[in-house]
Amino acid sequence: MIFWRDAHYWLAVLAGPVAWAALHVLGVSHGSQASSPFVLLLSILVYPCIEEWFFRGTLQPWLRSYAPLVHERFAISGANLVASISFAILHLLQHAPIWAVLVFFPSLIFGWSMERFKTLWAPVSLHVFYNAGFFLVL
Repeated sequence: MIFWRDAHYWLAVLAGPVAWAALHVLGVSHGSQASSPFVLLLSILVYPCIEEWFFRGTLQPWLRSYAPLVHERFAISGANLVASISFAILHLLQHAPIWAVLVFFPSLIFGWSMERFKTLWAPVSLHVFYNAGFFLVL
């Protein structure tokens, strides 16, 4: 299945701007600005690729090899849930606790897209798009 032809993928894309608008209306800001174009490039393109390679390309499939983590509820596998919790915990190193908690939800979407479309390009494209809005809008 080619992910960009799937309506569910586009709903996942749309979730980004909806979340940015909600955060903006609530007055929530990221709290830090990229200090240079290089840091912005890292944040929008490089880090999402590295994170998706590790969390969705390596960790999540490894977790799915354990039978209890294959089971899904609402299209979210146990492996995706554990990988997303790990993803959020990792973000505690660079972000305030509220932001680390908030990245858990996009992480579930990234993991869902990996499992649905069976290609790393789907979560990478979503992650790049979400980070672009996150750093450029908020």
